[in-house]
Parts: sequence; structure tokens; C-alpha cells
Amino acid sequence: MKTKNSDNVQTLALFMPEIKESLASKKFIQLRDILSKIPPIDLAEGWDDFIPQEKILIFKLLSVEFVTEFFESLKSEEQEFLFNNLDDSNVAQILNEMAPDERADLFKDLPEDVYQKFLSLMKQKEAADVRKLLTYEEGTAGAVMTTDFVELVKEMKAKSAILKLHESLSFDHDLDIASIYVTDETHKLLGVVELQALIKAPPDMPIEDIMESADHIKVNEFMPEEKVAHVFKHYDLNIAPVVSEDDKLIGVITVDDIVDVIEKEATEDFEKIAAVLPVDKPYMEANFFNLVWKRSFWLIVLVVVESMSAFVLKFNNQTIHNMLALTFFVPILIAMGGNAGTQSATIIIRSLALGDVGVRDFFRVVFRESLLGVCMGITVAVVGSIIVTLMESNWLLSLVVGISMGINIILAATLGAGLPIIFRRLKLDPALMSGPLIATIVDVFGLIIYFKVASLILPAL
Repeated sequence: MKTKNSDNVQTLALFMPEIKESLASKKFIQLRDILSKIPPIDLAEGWDDFIPQEKILIFKLLSVEFVTEFFESLKSEEQEFLFNNLDDSNVAQILNEMAPDERADLFKDLPEDVYQKFLSLMKQKEAADVRKLLTYEEGTAGAVMTTDFVELVKEMKAKSAILKLHESLSFDHDLDIASIYVTDETHKLLGVVELQALIKAPPDMPIEDIMESADHIKVNEFMPEEKVAHVFKHYDLNIAPVVSEDDKLIGVITVDDIVDVIEKEATEDFEKIAAVLPVDKPYMEANFFNLVWKRSFWLIVLVVVESMSAFVLKFNNQTIHNMLALTFFVPILIAMGGNAGTQSATIIIRSLALGDVGVRDFFRVVFRESLLGVCMGITVAVVGSIIVTLMESNWLLSLVVGISMGINIILAATLGAGLPIIFRRLKLDPALMSGPLIATIVDVFGLIIYFKVASLILPAL
């Protein structure tokens, strides 16, 4: 995870005067000792405070157990800078020691010549691992899993299992072993053993007597990452096994990877709800013209849809001419409909994301939101009618505005509830049915309703 945290940068700031002094006076032993006191993620987040020469020198002074975690925490352009300024032996050490999923992320955006060069520097096993992980489509379990894990066999005794864990771990290489998976000779997943249960077990107890079923927590390699996140949330997991189509254990996904997925999905949903195409980079790192396109696309769509409102107004030109006061309340009418539709759409989109509602709940959700729309519509219609009466002293006009406003809110709440679920049924992202789009659709229908009600009630029309 490479999220910015101002508190962490302040932690580095406490050591910055000493670091700068050590660099200036070339007290490298003292500098190495200072760097060992700073968490890798904190140093990475304050990395921009150093000039290029200082960055290279500091990196070379980092301890072995520190350097890989620090490198994985850097932004991609900083990783590229270091690779371009380190010799091949340093590059090979970093690549071979990186976590498999972090390493695969690094390789995704490399130019072909650099990609091939780095593969040639790596150990054969690690290079093959990169090629395998890069075959998975972005957004699947396989694309976020790591192949760094320990597996046990069911015939193994508890004492032997603990010894194997000890052999698999090293001082400078972390593995998540809170849950250890049991496989057969073909690597087919049989179950899971919790570390605490393994430690408590008698030394001669077989693993098969300690293990529990993993059927409910295993995820297929091609499962969408959103569904993987739901599995983690539903079962409160820290780690989950990833299996192939033939149920063989091929990797694990840890909770820190899922936090990244949840953060990415939440960001994309917020962008879609705001009628912005998702941007795959932090705001300040995103290409300017790419931002222009991402934000203009939906604005163009909304302009096209909203232009239908102009056609409605033009079609009712004579009605407006006969009673100009109708136009005074158009902004209130369409605003209320848009607000009600956005409320419903936001609530339902969020509920779909959390799994609180599904496609099967379509009629229940629409019925519930329609009833809410009726209650809200009546309430707002009464308030709106009173405002019109106070402004125009025309009870028929107030009746038109009130009825139109009530119908519009009922329609908006119904559309806001139903359209996201329809999108989910069509295998589309419900967040595409965003607030601005719902509001624009309701604007068009609201005007049609308004002028139709006016033509029926006002005798002058």
C-alpha cells in the first residue's frame, strides 16, 4: 500500500536534521544507525525531501531486511530512478527479494527491453513466477495474489509442521503464517490449520486432526477482486487461499492486498457517482489531458441527455407564453427530483456494493423506495404549494407545482432504486447510474410531468 500519511512524514521530519548533518559530514556509520530507526514506509513517504545523490547514497546504506520493504513502498517513478542508478547486482537482489505480487505490479508497466533485462537478472524461479502472475487479467484474484506461502501435508505431525514453518521463514523475509494450508501430493487444497491451534497441539498429533475445512474461504484464481473482498469481509479473514480450476493451491491473498482493492473500488465508485471516468493514478500524478478526457466524457453524455429538457421547453412554448409564472418554479421542480433520485441511487449503489441487497431484491427495493417517495413527495408537495401560494397568490398554480413536485419525487426515488439494480443484472457497474445521470434523466421526465399537469389544471392553458 502506498498511501500518503502526513503523520508518518512528520515522523521522518524528526530525524531529518540528523540525516542531513550525517550526509554533509559523511558520517555514514551514524547515518546507517539513524536510518534503522525509521520505519520503511515513513522513509518512502518523505523520499521527495532528498536530492538524487542523497537518495542513491541512503538506499545503499539501508540494511538487507529493510531495503525490500522500503523499495516496495516507493512510487513507481522513484523505483525506476533507483533501478537506473544501481548496478545489476543491486537490482537483482531487490527483484529476487520483492514480494511476488509487488514484483508483478512493478513489471506491468515496464518497457519490453527493460522487462527482458530484469527477467535475465532474476533467479529462474522468480522470473517464472513473474511471467505466471502477469498472465492474469487485472481485477482478478490471480492478479493480486502472492505465491509466497507455506503448505503442509496431512500426514505430517504437529512438531514437524512447526519445524517446517521455522525453516520456511527467515529474518529478512516475512510470510503471513496465521493460517497455514494443507495439501495432498498433487497440491490440491485439503484444509487450513490456524497457527495458534498448531502450537497448542501435542507434538505427535497428525495435521489432518488439527486442520479445518477451507471450502468456504478459498477463492478461485479468476474470481473478481470485488467478490474476493466480500469473502474477506464476510468471514473476517486476514488471509485466504487461491486455488486453480482443479482446486490446487497456487497462492494466497492477504488482507493488506484486499485493503488496496477496497480503496481502489471505493475511489472508482465515488468517481462514477460524480460522473467521472475512473482515473488509475493519484490526482497529482495523472496526465492532464487524460483528466480532461475522463471528466469531459460524462459531461458530454449529460449535455446530450439534458438537451431533451430544451426540447420539452420548446414543445411547451405556447403554454409558457400563456403563463410565464410556470417558469419561475422549474428550477425548484427539477432540483427536488434530482436530489431525491440521487439519494435513492447513492443508497442502493452502496447497498449493492456491501451485499446488503442483490438483483433478487429488485421488486422489494423498488416497492420500498416508491413508498418512501410517496411519503417524501406528499411532504415536499405541501411545502412547495405553500411557497407558491405565498409568492403568486394563485392556488391553481400552487396545485400544479405541488402535484408535479410530488409525482417527480416518487418517480425519482423509483428510478434511483431500480436502475442501479438493472445495471447489476446486465453485468454493468451500478455506480455508472450515478447521481448526475439520474438527476438528468429525472429533469427530462419532471418537465414533461410539470407541463402535462399544468395543461390539465390551469384553465388558461
